[in-house]
Amino acid sequence: MYDVILSFLTAFTLTFLAIPSIISVAIKKGLCDEPGDRTAHSTSIPTLGGIGIFAGMIFSIILWTPFNYFGDLQYILCAFIIIFLIGAKDDIDPMNPGRKFLGQIFAAAILVFKANVKLTSLYGIFGIYAIPEFASIILSIFTIIVIINAFNLIDGINGLSGSIGTLISVCLGTWFFLVDRLEIAIVAFSLAGALIAFLKFNFSPAKIFMGDTGSLLLGLVCSILAIQFIELHQDLVDSPYAFKSAPSVAIGILILPLFDTLRVFTMRILKGRSPFQPDRNHIHHLLLDSGLSHMQATGVLILVNVLFIFMTVKLQGIGNLYLLIVIFTIALILTSILFLYARKQRIKNKLSSK
Repeated sequence: MYDVILSFLTAFTLTFLAIPSIISVAIKKGLCDEPGDRTAHSTSIPTLGGIGIFAGMIFSIILWTPFNYFGDLQYILCAFIIIFLIGAKDDIDPMNPGRKFLGQIFAAAILVFKANVKLTSLYGIFGIYAIPEFASIILSIFTIIVIINAFNLIDGINGLSGSIGTLISVCLGTWFFLVDRLEIAIVAFSLAGALIAFLKFNFSPAKIFMGDTGSLLLGLVCSILAIQFIELHQDLVDSPYAFKSAPSVAIGILILPLFDTLRVFTMRILKGRSPFQPDRNHIHHLLLDSGLSHMQATGVLILVNVLFIFMTVKLQGIGNLYLLIVIFTIALILTSILFLYARKQRIKNKLSSK
């Protein structure tokens, strides 16, 4: 218990103290994100907040995790470092997307092959339980890559990625603590502490962004937490903290980044464009176009994510497949309503500006 609290406080303190210096150096060296057509800010903002998040989280994990109790930690830290280097390089000097993707695959492969962070069962979804080894490896690497990039894609307005990451890490970290997996709880709460400290400087008016350094790292950690959450349920049959539909509950907890990524990629493909071609059709962009401020949009999305978490927990008894259908149907209905309203507001604003 004390180790978890101390890991949170250590990460918070170190990140909180590091961010002002990072802001100062970034401004002096011109390492800022400039306003543009797709950006939602009007001034130059430093983009290296992820360095502070990484420093606070890694220091706290190493300081408070008993290595003899967490034998796979060295491999997890290796994956963290790879993703950190990719993100930092991309923030300072944009990388080729192909190399960036290969680096993510390398980090994911380390987690799957060395740290044993992989999915081995679908818990009856489509009638599938145990997954063959090769399929398990492919599915696990794919899942990690998707979650990493999902967080990278939602990092578009002040406070959103950090707030969603905090919500997810606190929820899953609390569960890991309750099922006596202290080592994973320390990872989760170290991330939460670092993110909360970062948010002090990221809420409007934002003084710094987390950049790819932070969003990629955040996605990587959340992918580890989600996969371990699903896998540990195979050994918690009689536990009072076990969920009946673990994979669907995990998706419900990560619903915002996962659904927004799926929705945006689908829309781009239907329009005959590359799914990786950027645009302004993310859910947070729709909320801004509807007239909300950055913090109002962030607040709405956090509230919606919390409601989805409560809903998935309450409906866990209906089974994985039915719960997935309910989750995505409700998410689709809500975003369709938002899309239509945002489009109406855009047309209204164009007419009024003429």
